Amino acid sequence: MDKFIFVSGGVCSSLGKGVAASSIGALLESMGLNVRMVKCDPYINVDAGTMNPYQHGEVYVTDDGAETDLDLGNYARFTKGRLSQANSITTGKVYEAVISKEREGKYQGNCVQVIPHITDEIKSRILAVAEEDSDTDVTIIEIGGTVGDIESIPFFEAARQLIREQGRKNAISVHLTLIPEVVSGELKTKPTQHSVKSMLETGIQPDILICRSPKMLDEATCRKIALFTNVDQDAVFSSPHVDTTIYQIPIVFFDQKLDEVILRKLNIENRRADMSIWHTIMNRYFARQGKIRIGIVGKYLDSNDTYTSLFEALFHASLECCVNVELEKIDPSSLEKTDDADTVLGKNAANVDGILVPGGTGECGINGMVKAAAWARENKKPYFGISLGMYVMIIDWVRNVIKKKELEEQIKAENNGRTMRLGVGKTIIKEGTHIMAAYGSEYVTERHRHCFVFTDRYQDNMTNSGLKLAAYNSDNSMQASSIVECIEWPHSSEASSTGHPWGVGVQFNPEFKSKPIAASPLFREFITRCNR
Repeated sequence: MDKFIFVSGGVCSSLGKGVAASSIGALLESMGLNVRMVKCDPYINVDAGTMNPYQHGEVYVTDDGAETDLDLGNYARFTKGRLSQANSITTGKVYEAVISKEREGKYQGNCVQVIPHITDEIKSRILAVAEEDSDTDVTIIEIGGTVGDIESIPFFEAARQLIREQGRKNAISVHLTLIPEVVSGELKTKPTQHSVKSMLETGIQPDILICRSPKMLDEATCRKIALFTNVDQDAVFSSPHVDTTIYQIPIVFFDQKLDEVILRKLNIENRRADMSIWHTIMNRYFARQGKIRIGIVGKYLDSNDTYTSLFEALFHASLECCVNVELEKIDPSSLEKTDDADTVLGKNAANVDGILVPGGTGECGINGMVKAAAWARENKKPYFGISLGMYVMIIDWVRNVIKKKELEEQIKAENNGRTMRLGVGKTIIKEGTHIMAAYGSEYVTERHRHCFVFTDRYQDNMTNSGLKLAAYNSDNSMQASSIVECIEWPHSSEASSTGHPWGVGVQFNPEFKSKPIAASPLFREFITRCNR
């Protein structure tokens, strides 16, 4: 079965195309279909690895080390299909490949043009994902940006060609639009009408409309939209604001029979959907009791998109631990400006129950993060450090436990290194550690995205003073015989004045593999400890 669904957006950005596409994938999987997801990003960057997180959100890393758009994280959390470098298509990758072929003479001297060469490259990459697994039934392709954007034109043209080549029973267009509400409370359909008109200008007639709106659309509004957009009335769907969680969206779509319309338009026999997983998630959501507060001390806290997977992993853990988790975003610069961390983190009713320091780059804010780690260690608060957060633990230990101000080789350090370690790696775990208790296994495979390693030179100094090296990874490509993957503060059960209930730092990024029905073990354990 070779079926294709192209998901596009109109009116404005940030409507939630990624969540909509992922929810469609979840619906199809609930009916036993095998789904693959593809994201087409119109930006000229080759990938998201060098992009400012404030402009484009987090960089989501796949097993094979691809640095991709955050929407691939949504695909991973909603669907089961494998994700790799091939599932992320950017303008930069496409043009890079076409120019390389031109230099190699593969176009036999022909003038290289957007049509057919660029669009053919886009189509070949989409088809390669669809054909990679023989059991793939439906490939869902999300086109980034908004219809009408100049940089998106080649992707819409490639979609138009594929829909025509595959036939309307094998390839359809799902268009996401906005239905705004004016002061009087009236829902306005004109932006959606203009958005569909822009789609028609690309040569694509949407088969299904999903309308983002403050509330469910009534029958009269759906009838009006259908009339002015040439879309079947039963193919106009609402995507209202939900006060719960994005994981309710598949249920919202299912209740409107979106799955049945998709099957009909793709000429797939009707089949029964099993939505039990999504109802289980919502049952867990409403079963949560009590509240804990987690202090997030990070570099990029002004936008939720910069730590999407991290926040989702905390939410997944809250579902499994049956507790509400409230996030307190703490600017590390506020800690740098004071000698008393209690003035920010507090010892009062608003006190945080745990500290989490996520990844980041650059020196800005490091001293504030170190103060947060020291505060958590001294006050016996659970601490979770991820990537940079692990190094923050090491700096705190060096400065405040073994009382060493600076490591010798850092005094004249000029080359900080930019060799990035990306993708999945095998982590060997030591017995009697918190990480072993969390995973219950001698080794795990988690994804990495980092430039630095914990040097062998000072490991003895650290361990002799009580710091635990809890896990490691052998990786000769990093020019180190044993890369430290996890450190832990001395356990409170041990005879040590520095004993701590739970202080864990990891080199890898466990948030990338967390799912709403299967929280990351480390996040689950962290929330459990904070809830004691």
